[in-house]
Amino acid sequence: MPLFSLIIISALVSFCLAKEHKSEPAWNGHTPPGAATPAPFTPYHVPAGARGYDSSSPLVHYKGLWADTYSTCFVGGSLRRTRAHGATAWARATAPADMYIDGLFVQRVDAVLGWNYSLPYGKHTVWIVHSGQTHRGGRLKFIDVDAFVVTTGVPPASFENHQQAAQNLVVAPPPARIAQTAPHGWTLVQKGTTGVNAMQLAVVSATHALILDKVEHNPLTVDNRHPAWGALFNLDTYAVTPLRVRSNSFCAGGAFLGNGTLVSAGGNPVVEDHTAPADFGDTGGTQAVRLFAPCDAPDAAGCDIAEYPEHLRLASPRWYATVVRIEDGSVIIFGGSTRGGWMNNATTNNPTVEYFPPKNLHSANGTPLRLQFLIDTLNSNLFPIAFALPDGRIFVAANRDAMIYDWKRHREQRLPRLPNGVRVTYPMTGTALLLPLDPSNGYAPELSAKDPASDQCARLLLTPAGIATGWQVERMPGPRMMPDAVLLPTGAIVLLNGAASGISGYGNVREQVGQSNADGAVYAPVFRFTQGLPESAIPRMYHSTATLTPKADIMIAGSNPNLDRSEVAYGTEYRVEWLRPPYMTAERPVIEDAPRTMGFGERLKTHAISLMDLGFVTHAVHANSRLVYLVAKLERDGHTLTIEGPPNSGVYPPGPGWLYVVVGDVPSTGVKIMVGNGQGPPVDHGAIKNLLAKTKVDKGDNRKGKAEGSE
Repeated sequence: MPLFSLIIISALVSFCLAKEHKSEPAWNGHTPPGAATPAPFTPYHVPAGARGYDSSSPLVHYKGLWADTYSTCFVGGSLRRTRAHGATAWARATAPADMYIDGLFVQRVDAVLGWNYSLPYGKHTVWIVHSGQTHRGGRLKFIDVDAFVVTTGVPPASFENHQQAAQNLVVAPPPARIAQTAPHGWTLVQKGTTGVNAMQLAVVSATHALILDKVEHNPLTVDNRHPAWGALFNLDTYAVTPLRVRSNSFCAGGAFLGNGTLVSAGGNPVVEDHTAPADFGDTGGTQAVRLFAPCDAPDAAGCDIAEYPEHLRLASPRWYATVVRIEDGSVIIFGGSTRGGWMNNATTNNPTVEYFPPKNLHSANGTPLRLQFLIDTLNSNLFPIAFALPDGRIFVAANRDAMIYDWKRHREQRLPRLPNGVRVTYPMTGTALLLPLDPSNGYAPELSAKDPASDQCARLLLTPAGIATGWQVERMPGPRMMPDAVLLPTGAIVLLNGAASGISGYGNVREQVGQSNADGAVYAPVFRFTQGLPESAIPRMYHSTATLTPKADIMIAGSNPNLDRSEVAYGTEYRVEWLRPPYMTAERPVIEDAPRTMGFGERLKTHAISLMDLGFVTHAVHANSRLVYLVAKLERDGHTLTIEGPPNSGVYPPGPGWLYVVVGDVPSTGVKIMVGNGQGPPVDHGAIKNLLAKTKVDKGDNRKGKAEGSE
């Protein structure tokens, strides 16, 4: 099957197979938006900008013995089937089928559909071959060809500079790719695809990153039956494993607890209007609490997300809330909206904080506490910027304002307004980082805020003298909104992703590009104040992410300013890029041994000097991102460093971290460690009981919502 300008191809099973799964009626939802009659769920979806081809298309060529089967439940009314070993076409397999592109083996397809999002611009030929294998020694089974979804590509803006080789997806190891190299030795290479859009991203182990998305027609499927909106991405092999997320995690926040469990909080109601997903069987996510227990299995075996809405849920609905780990290992959840929309307003604003696990503070007994700051910062206060400070209080910024929140006393200390009238939170999305905490200056906290569609970078030293001095304005190499700011173990900051014009979101403004509210994708990463890093060919707009990895390179993923999966301008992006600093090819320090836990103020002999929280990344918010320089002394053997743990839980809230050796601006690979005693946060059963008594489980049945950006 020759295909020209191919970027994406997928194929799927006959719709009739959905009827075999009557035990899962939840996945037989309203197929057209707003429909009242349940219909069999199918993964067949032709996104905007793509084309669908039936199995009977003259563009599909068959070799071997194939038979036609006719039914109204098939795409185009027919499919083609073979039991012959070696028969070729492009097919979904009920028996395993081998997929080849341009004569190279790509993967064995044993799922509802297979895909490849990594083909370079040009002509390609796809072959699907019956493997001749069976499941568990049974009879030789059929493979079926029902339909294809193909996206024709367009030449990159600078095709000759961005040409890339084809890549295997899961089974075969990926071949070497042509990397983009900057004069300084930085490289940018594209390897791997995520299967779900990387709206939310967090490194959870030495081998895996967790990805969460909204409910939509992602190509990755759960149990071969329905699209996934959560996945584990293998940082070594680039394999993706679907997660069984129950609720709609659209625009949720997240953080790690003191025992290493990742908490995903909030989300979107079940969407049924103005968007293709309709009812996928998900439950409402606005009060959801999703838990991902520590799971370091190299193959992700047994790793999954758990939800217990009858016993664990938020006290109030939250969409676009920020989650911050505090000094007792619990998390505080700031603000958000009570339902999906676009701009926040007084009718949807949730100007409160709550805790997980719930606390009985200030007579709230597990219920939310009102913050005047989140009222004063309307209408641009979603995903507020927040960082825990060494004294235990929390810095918060939204719109044009900032404060320090003392959660123990429930008091707000207002800070000087951000300079030049620049707004920093959604939909005028900027980003911010807590600059490295250094024992040489008493761990004095300093914030750096990168403003949207502006080259302004504002810094504030959060000491009495620094606050009195006010914000110091610096300039970046160029304007950027929706940027991601990534701390390296060396203390350097890399800015990447985003756009030069427009605002965050989609479907809300005139002269949209595709559905995007923004335009002018910024393809080149930069150091905080320097240029010259390698330039990408992939636009990373709204719903894109980036994070430091244990290897100390930067994983770049996502981009989806669309209601549902789309292949129009600024379409849904599944390709992963890796930005690699020059130290990746240098002789690097090696951590030969390291402790699994580190107490506060405890002295350890090991190879480490920098302690980092890699954070939970979404919507340009790098929640809990943190770098603490540790006091260290080189022993007489010349190989062992004696280091002191953080002096207290304010400097580094208890929870997971990564230790890096940094020698001459060259870091080692990071080693995961638990800071503190590794125990869970305190649990107030009375507060939990009161919260459950005053709230109801949001199953999505009575709270249908609109998709973000549908106002």
